[in-house]
Amino acid sequence: MSSSKPQFAQRRAGRVAALQYLFAWSINPPANLANDLQAFFETQENPRDTYSYGEEIIHGVIENIADLDARIKGLAHNWEFERIAKIDLAILRLAMYEMVYRKDVPPVVSINEAIDLSKQFSNADAKRFINGILDRLKDQLGRDARKATE
Repeated sequence: MSSSKPQFAQRRAGRVAALQYLFAWSINPPANLANDLQAFFETQENPRDTYSYGEEIIHGVIENIADLDARIKGLAHNWEFERIAKIDLAILRLAMYEMVYRKDVPPVVSINEAIDLSKQFSNADAKRFINGILDRLKDQLGRDARKATE
């Protein structure tokens, strides 16, 4: 087994946990993020450090929410922001955070992971919507979509 496999599996678990948290956060933001995250990670099946990548994503999305939402609004042609399903919005925020702020993740990986998450957690039509928005973002990034840069 290659050394990248455990990292891939750990990042996947982190993304799933981040998606679940960000979805809940979008519906009911907590008064105390640190306490809420502690309680959330206590419900997960693995130790909290297993989800360290997911926790980085959660903090990154929340810290950059205004920028991410503005990007979504600009890229979601003919679609009202308020009408985007909360789960799809969480998937978009997660993937866009990776694409814009995480240079160690190739944009195509973020897009593929977002599509996989949409297949698992959203409806059948979501993957086309999510892919369209993320593909437009990819074209605006000005970097190789298949390579990490750091």
